[in-house]
Amino acid sequence: MTFATGRLRCPRDGTVVAPERAFDGCPTCAAAGVSSNVHPEYALPPGTGLPVAEDEPGIFRYRSLLPVGAAAPVSLGEGGTPLVRLPQLSEDCGADVLLKDESRNPTWSWKDRLAAVAVTRARDRGADTVVVATTGNHGAATAAYAAAAGMRCVALTLASVPQTMKTLMQVYGASVVALPEPADRWHLMRTLVAQRGWEPLSGYCDPPIGSNPFGVDGYKTIAYEIAEDLDAVPDVVVVPAAYGDGLAGILRGFEDLVALGVTDRLPRMVAVDPFGAYRAALAAGRPSRVAGRSTLAFSIATTIATEQGLSVVRRSGGTAVGAIADDRLTSEQRRLAAATGLYLENASVAAVVACRELAAERWVRPGETVVVLGTSTGLKDVTATAAALPEVSSILPDVAALDAALDGAPATVAEEGTR
Repeated sequence: MTFATGRLRCPRDGTVVAPERAFDGCPTCAAAGVSSNVHPEYALPPGTGLPVAEDEPGIFRYRSLLPVGAAAPVSLGEGGTPLVRLPQLSEDCGADVLLKDESRNPTWSWKDRLAAVAVTRARDRGADTVVVATTGNHGAATAAYAAAAGMRCVALTLASVPQTMKTLMQVYGASVVALPEPADRWHLMRTLVAQRGWEPLSGYCDPPIGSNPFGVDGYKTIAYEIAEDLDAVPDVVVVPAAYGDGLAGILRGFEDLVALGVTDRLPRMVAVDPFGAYRAALAAGRPSRVAGRSTLAFSIATTIATEQGLSVVRRSGGTAVGAIADDRLTSEQRRLAAATGLYLENASVAAVVACRELAAERWVRPGETVVVLGTSTGLKDVTATAAALPEVSSILPDVAALDAALDGAPATVAEEGTR
């Protein structure tokens, strides 16, 4: 059973779009010079509670709320990730802060939720190839789920992304190529979709609108899990945001819970990006380009917000945080790992930094419950972490040498062959 109607609707102006036009965004908005994604529409029975199919794998336990119809699910056991309480951050912020640890997913990021839904739908439609424009996490997830589905995956990336990300995509069987500029990927991808019928797992519009809208609804399951684990809706949810896919999906999930009678309120959603694109969009009233630079938070390094992300912030009464420097990311990454045992990618750590800023500004109020999205593991970019850490000492095998090293004194270097 599914509550999906088969239609898609624009969150900006309500235009209804047929599934075959889903990947090009809203045509009415485009005619007005605005780029906007569209989202699957559902007819939810009010007041019936959250429907759960316990016999389905991964996030497909919520399949009636996903746009997959009766399709056989492509699942690697994604979802069901833990909410981890952060005592030190809670004390520092004067709030109850928890982290939704999405690094526990099969390819160690929240993109597995999107890929599970989008690949399921692509295979059901008879597609033989999926294509994705990616800086890493999206490509790795797409490649893994395409492999599980027996489909071909082509990943269009950038030379600047870490080698670990390229390796992940390749080991899952993807054909990976790097292009000079981000927009080059989108233009090539649009051509491939039009000429070869390949299924796009990410967006290809320029300016960007967001990813495959069916896959975006995979993120709805994060909201369902948070509500189930807390037996409540948090006051604030802080989300690392590039093109707003996670933001849109998570709030849509909470909106489902309101429609189903599980709750009567929404959390305030916070969009976080390294350049301040969402903060600028809020100030200007619409997405506009901001200056970019090199950043360790490359997974969310967008110079322009999307309408779908901006809409989420507005209708939830949320806000945006941006312009986060690399040194703040690396110091927070080390602090979080040493205090909690959670090693997150710098793009994820940006949400922790934002939580601190909002608490200091009293936007996050004392005693509120805050959920921070930990979207991916730091193992995706170990080189960046290592650059900010001291060199490991090599010592002779005696206690005095160990004590000297532990005290930070120059250690005696063991000679080659010493045992």
